[in-house]
Amino acid sequence: MDLITYDFETYYAKDYGFKTHTTEEYVRDQRFEVIGVAVKVNDGETEWASGTYEELKVWLSRFRWGSSMALAHNAMFDGFILHHHFDIRPKIHLDTLCMARALHGVEVGGSLGALSGRYNIGTKGTEVENALGLRREDFPEDQLSRYGDYCINDVELTYQIFDIMMRKGFPKPELKLIDLTLRMFTEPKLKLDLELLENHYLDIREKKESLLLEAGIEDKAELMSNPKFAELLKKLGVEPPMKISPTTGKETLALSKNDEGFKVLAEHPDIRVQTLVAARLGTKSTLEETRTERFIGIAKRGLMPVPLKYYAAHTGRWGGSDQLNLQNLPSRGDNAGKLKASICAPDGYYIVDADSSQIEARVLAWLAGQDDLVEAFRKGEDVYKIMASAIYNKDAEEISKEERFVGKTTILGCGYGMGAPKFKAQLKTFGVEISEEQARHIVSVYRTTYPQITQLWKQAQVSLEALLKGSTTDLGRDDVLKLDPGSKGIVLPNKLLMRYDGLKASRSESGMQYTYKTRYGANKIYGGKVIENVCQAVARCIIGEQMLRVAKEYPIVLTVHDAIACLVPQDKVEDAVRYIEECMRWTPEWCSGLPVNCEVGYGNNLGEC
Repeated sequence: MDLITYDFETYYAKDYGFKTHTTEEYVRDQRFEVIGVAVKVNDGETEWASGTYEELKVWLSRFRWGSSMALAHNAMFDGFILHHHFDIRPKIHLDTLCMARALHGVEVGGSLGALSGRYNIGTKGTEVENALGLRREDFPEDQLSRYGDYCINDVELTYQIFDIMMRKGFPKPELKLIDLTLRMFTEPKLKLDLELLENHYLDIREKKESLLLEAGIEDKAELMSNPKFAELLKKLGVEPPMKISPTTGKETLALSKNDEGFKVLAEHPDIRVQTLVAARLGTKSTLEETRTERFIGIAKRGLMPVPLKYYAAHTGRWGGSDQLNLQNLPSRGDNAGKLKASICAPDGYYIVDADSSQIEARVLAWLAGQDDLVEAFRKGEDVYKIMASAIYNKDAEEISKEERFVGKTTILGCGYGMGAPKFKAQLKTFGVEISEEQARHIVSVYRTTYPQITQLWKQAQVSLEALLKGSTTDLGRDDVLKLDPGSKGIVLPNKLLMRYDGLKASRSESGMQYTYKTRYGANKIYGGKVIENVCQAVARCIIGEQMLRVAKEYPIVLTVHDAIACLVPQDKVEDAVRYIEECMRWTPEWCSGLPVNCEVGYGNNLGEC
């Protein structure tokens, strides 16, 4: 199979580019124009071509894209151009930007210039800066020639970076996941229901105005004061986000617009919380409102490209991209299911949605060697009722629906060392009020019932000390996870590293406190949090391998954390459901003995699933 490395150079202006438009908007805009393209086949000489659309289409058709691997840096952009404007579908999409995120961590620069400097292979040029506002016909011949040399250099750098990354041992299965992720965007298949979206948009605006009046906030100081804003959040049952202060080294409220915790609040399923955040920021729109507007714009331009960032988090999870986060579409609250219902299958197809059941809780029990809980999962027993039975000291048959919900929240929430105050606050967000004494009792029962899980937290705490000292120690089941002290990280089953760059320790009244470096400042880390990271990462490894099995038969059009959505012909839906269930209940050899399960549904739109 040939390797085709390529790069497009396109028209941009002050009011038309990536600073003003999403990738989808930019490529589909009427102003879009390809200035030129450079192509390199295997290790051959890189060629540059510039011309009319028709001339470039003929020139590009010389290459065997359909049987080749197509490599670019930021292939979401270049691959979308290939498909949308030239109807070219490579056999496999490869992307050095995606690879860099997985190989070097999500906190460091992954630009072509940054990677070229890291590997000391050359310098990315600056000729693109001289192309602002120039159409192809506006370029003098000598400037167009220099632009071609600039583009050729980008291709050569991309090719060399890819070669270095592969020699560093980048896992080949992850290349397939990169291709799968990119195709969700570059080859869109889903439709959007424009009428539903426009009606939803009007409803949101009416509700927002009503909520602002109901909130009765007359003094903006209530919104701008951190303590007062934190109290407003608590009244809505939301625990205010915290961070480590870079000046004091102590925990403080994370309520500035750039704080990750505050950004999460903007995506909260409760429209009241979104409204408070929008009011604090001085904006007129809630996230639901702006996201619905974006959906409407896409619906008017064509099918829906699904923008996902491969390796968005240091646990390896996918994340939102292109100013559209599809990972947190509301499933509860006033807006539950509205946007999901707008995402539709094309005519003659169903969307099949498969959600991996309690996968993190199952991974946690299996990694910890909590065999009784693993066995309960394997037998299909109601582990939530079993937990509630221990909490309320009742037989499982006597457990009420409300008590089972508390048991469910305990199983899904207390596995990473959550304390009583936070557990109490978490239950409150679901409308369940308990005292702090009751919360302490529930947390204590969980830890007593599942001692191997609490032992795993302690192992993880020791692991932080080992990473800091440059040594190693056990963490969970043999050979599933390994410490890499030299890189300050944990080697995952997919052979990639979950990093804790800049790991530091400091002594406090409660003992040693650990932090690691992120682009937003120091982030607190401790044993329970390490295990939360590990379980997410291991679950992602499993789901990634399951996705590759599913994709052999049916195209995957969306993934949301522990769930995947596929397109299947309506007349084959029963066979498809059986196949997808089989794939989502399969486990890789490295986690043999881990019982996984899934729930599968299908419908004309994502909401029906």
